[in-house]
Amino acid sequence: MATVNFSVPDEVKAEFDKAFGGQNKSSIIAELMRRAVRERQLQIRRERLFRQLSSAHRQRPSFTSDELRAARSAERA
Repeated sequence: MATVNFSVPDEVKAEFDKAFGGQNKSSIIAELMRRAVRERQLQIRRERLFRQLSSAHRQRPSFTSDELRAARSAERA
């Protein structure tokens, strides 16, 4: 088990103590840290996927509105 020391504003500590009084604060902090790690990993995956989709979008052929209308008309005929 590792020990972590960090500073927080006094008002944050007071609110935390008020909200979680009587509970195992180490366990609560550990769970909050786990959530933060999962959220960060999810954010990284989302950013990577966004970049991949954006890159693929730029590589697709583009058509003018007139070309699209003509293609739709040809399909209907």
